[in-house]
Amino acid sequence: MSEIAHGKSNPMTIAPARVRRSLLGGSRALGLAMIAPATLLIVLFFLVPVVMTAVFAFTSMSTATGISGGAYQIAPGTISSLKGRFPELATRLAEPRYVVDEEGLQALAKALPNSGVLEGLRADLLGKVYADRRTLERDIKSLPTRPTTRETKQISELLNRSVVNLRFASLDELEAALDRFGYGLTAEERAAVAEVSYSGWTWTTRNFERMLTSSDSLRLLINTAFYVAAVLFLFNIPFALLLAIGTHYMPPAPSALVRSLWLLPRVSPPVIYVLMWKWLAWDTGFISMLVEPFGVPPRNWMLDSTANAWFFVFLINGFVGASMGMLVFSSALKAIPERLFWAAQVDGARLWQQVRYIILPQLRWPILFITCYQTLSLLASFDYILLATDGGPGGTTEVWALAAYHEALANYSGHLQYGYGAAMALMLVIVGIILALVYLRLFNYRAMLARPLIEG
Repeated sequence: MSEIAHGKSNPMTIAPARVRRSLLGGSRALGLAMIAPATLLIVLFFLVPVVMTAVFAFTSMSTATGISGGAYQIAPGTISSLKGRFPELATRLAEPRYVVDEEGLQALAKALPNSGVLEGLRADLLGKVYADRRTLERDIKSLPTRPTTRETKQISELLNRSVVNLRFASLDELEAALDRFGYGLTAEERAAVAEVSYSGWTWTTRNFERMLTSSDSLRLLINTAFYVAAVLFLFNIPFALLLAIGTHYMPPAPSALVRSLWLLPRVSPPVIYVLMWKWLAWDTGFISMLVEPFGVPPRNWMLDSTANAWFFVFLINGFVGASMGMLVFSSALKAIPERLFWAAQVDGARLWQQVRYIILPQLRWPILFITCYQTLSLLASFDYILLATDGGPGGTTEVWALAAYHEALANYSGHLQYGYGAAMALMLVIVGIILALVYLRLFNYRAMLARPLIEG
């Protein structure tokens, strides 16, 4: 006691504190070691794909460019794109050029081995460029060897040096060929030819410019907002709450049976699940079979109108989302102390009052989780819509994620635009992050995670 009174520490009282600190440090290290594999998986399968998507979004990658470096080629499409700004240049590039060079003379030596005109061409015309065939043939005929008309035609054909459809590995090779063939391009014309003739991808912001100015973007945005809001606020939250609360007040055996049945949409493979809905809605399906005796002609109930298509899209996706919400809410209901329900019954509270004052306040955190998770899931998912309607009829049920898939991976024309599809996917990531932050603000996330006052 005297040591304590004089301010001296007791080793026996310090030891437990040291033990606690050592145990705490060990538990932290163990926690970091256990979470390391999960962190690695998050980086590999989430962060890296997101970063790569962001990089691809600023490129012009497509099936035409490929994903590696391209070459330079003046194709007919290149000439067509130049006609608006440089019509005279486009005309010149489309016309053949005739050049007397060593390449042509070697080809002549193989085609006309016994002709004496080669020496005359090398002596008098080597290095000359002709804009038309007639002038070249006139100079050939004026050579001392005087070739025949047939030989003259053959020589001019072999000396044809059109740049159309020729591939050049680099810009320097293209410009050297244009100079060698005597096109005499200005600096502005060179820049234009280099831009339109490059067959590889380039860094660009045009994907976002196209996205912001396209009328299709507004249609896809409206479809996506309609789809997410309808499925989320009709099925994924209220209907899931109804299923969870309804089964909570049922006896254990029927409750387990009902929950098992509602989990079938979640655990069923999407192809089989959607195929069952299609069998229900086909013109030879169950609905047509039921209404045909009443004089209703058979039809494809899923795709015969826009309203029907949306109705089935909501049901197909809604039942899957409701089953997951029911599972989460049912688990949360089991965690509510039963004494609260007993006290409410003793006080004469009705069922709706128990839901209002006991269940809903206790489910605030699960509701936030389901709202955030299902919003992000609905924004990014398109597999059920792809299998059911593929965005039809006429693109009326096509949402943003499905359109990104069509642009980047599968469309009718076969011209896949990787860069534009990545830009559309990146917009989904940005919108998802913004909505998640808004939800956390609306549900007062900090208050839910605050330390209870009794622990303060």
